[in-house]
Amino acid sequence: MALTIKPLSDRVLVEPMAAETQTASGIFIPDTAKEKPQKGTVVAVGNGTKDHTMTVKVGDTVLYGKYAGTDLKFEGKDYLIMREDDILAII
Repeated sequence: MALTIKPLSDRVLVEPMAAETQTASGIFIPDTAKEKPQKGTVVAVGNGTKDHTMTVKVGDTVLYGKYAGTDLKFEGKDYLIMREDDILAII
């Protein structure tokens, strides 16, 4: 199903990856102790501005700051909408 959200300007729509439910050593993490994920997949990209062309593309996996972006719930899924400057790296 195609997504009908089109970010404006230099904004990017990111679908966060699921939070870790188990540590590397096998310990299960309860829901109350899970951290907000800082990795996600780019779902939609704006056109950029006249001074800034967009670097990320749809489908890129990115790292972003812990408090970056605005939470958005659309059609039952959670998304983050943020400026491209809030993205730290492309994986």
